[in-house]
Amino acid sequence: MFRRTVAFLFLAWLFGFLWFAIALPQPLDGTKTDAIIVLTGSAGRIEHALDVLKEGEASRLLVSGVDREVKPREFAAQFGVSDKLLECCITLGYNAYDTRSNAIEAAQWVSEHKSKSVRLVTADWHMRRAMLEISREMPAGVELKPDAVSSRPSLGALFLEYHKLLARFVLNLWGK
Repeated sequence: MFRRTVAFLFLAWLFGFLWFAIALPQPLDGTKTDAIIVLTGSAGRIEHALDVLKEGEASRLLVSGVDREVKPREFAAQFGVSDKLLECCITLGYNAYDTRSNAIEAAQWVSEHKSKSVRLVTADWHMRRAMLEISREMPAGVELKPDAVSSRPSLGALFLEYHKLLARFVLNLWGK
């Protein structure tokens, strides 16, 4: 009986990992939302979120997890953002340092701006855990839509992220 249980758990883990690694989330089509939340990290995330904002698919953008030493003017210069766009539509979030704190920062920002639909931009390999964390913190009635930035994650990165997702899922089951 013990061997069967171990074999079953191993197969469940293996097939879960294969699904996680092969069926990565995809970019969102031209769907409009009230706001965009982009999590800092790998290349292409901020650029994609700014493109979505400039195309008018959302009216506000939170960049969550900005290094405290980055000044708004430096951000604008690095990403080619006009002063007008920065002033009206972009919030630089300096309080987050991991995915969990991104979720808290994002939920507070969404509440303050009374957004009802939000596009979440992060890397494809990070999207599932980010969605889990952020949806847990979002105010009731907010629709969260994943908009994954395609990447080429290493097997090691996928392995680590899969286990972080499993750990977060288990903690959520225990109410933590």
